[in-house]
Amino acid sequence: MFSFKVPSIACEVCAETITKAIKNSEPQADVNIDVGTKVVNVETQGSIETIKKAIIDAGHTIEG
Repeated sequence: MFSFKVPSIACEVCAETITKAIKNSEPQADVNIDVGTKVVNVETQGSIETIKKAIIDAGHTIEG
């Protein structure tokens, strides 16, 4: 499981955009996003770099 702090998440639409981007890269990924805490949790066999790239390519930033 990978967890990312994504401070650019502002609403549910942001969460949906990130979820779609991750699923496009890793269709088997289980994505859980908490909009309130701006945390993205991803359960996947894919690489952390693939997930990070999907989030960034969706127009969001990753903290840390």
